[in-house]
Amino acid sequence: MKHEVVAVHQWVTSDQFNNIYSLGQLAPGPNMSMVSVIGYRAAGVPGAILTLIAFFLPSCMLTYSVSHLWDHFAGSPWRAAVQRGMAPITIGPMMSGVYALRSAVFNPVHEVSHNAITIGIAVGVTSVLMVRDQVPQLLRNPAVLILISGVIGYFALR
Repeated sequence: MKHEVVAVHQWVTSDQFNNIYSLGQLAPGPNMSMVSVIGYRAAGVPGAILTLIAFFLPSCMLTYSVSHLWDHFAGSPWRAAVQRGMAPITIGPMMSGVYALRSAVFNPVHEVSHNAITIGIAVGVTSVLMVRDQVPQLLRNPAVLILISGVIGYFALR
């Protein structure tokens, strides 16, 4: 998506795409709602509406159809096996998103201190998430960690 939007069609710059992608991850709801922002940048309000419909309608219809089939086989042993098998598969797309952001953030244009601060924030959040039971209840909420990281990043990187 980044290649098409940035390099091929030049609707947004690489930095704008990274910001839009990051906000899409932060916003509640489907994290790919970022496509509406890209559609808006390309063609205004009609572009935003069209990209939302084009991006979400096919998958919504497929999900709706498959959910009826899934419910039909509720007691089947293969359903449990498929469910267990799908869990590791979801890691791939998540890791590709992390890799895309990592490639954009850690490039020679940014200063070394910027990278160190960003890595420090990531290590801090990861550490808190790994010892969830030993931190206050408030810090167990990923949204709070995102907000804290944003504030730290704002003041440390501006």
